[in-house]
Amino acid sequence: MLKKLASAVRIIGLILAAFALITGRFVVMPYVLFLLGVMFLIMGLQEKQKSLYYPQFIISGFIIFISIYTFLFN
Repeated sequence: MLKKLASAVRIIGLILAAFALITGRFVVMPYVLFLLGVMFLIMGLQEKQKSLYYPQFIISGFIIFISIYTFLFN
């Protein structure tokens, strides 16, 4: 379940990033940043058995916070 969700988030993020680079319209970059945060969150959930999941939760929280900040103030 998480692998399919992670793949879907990666593909959507890749499509949005490619769109931004090809067209030169970087309006979608906050969405790409949010999807990156969600991807790190999913990776942290997948790695919960190992000891590396804690830093991924911190990184994903920070990225999601920055993307929401960008949504609200830009």
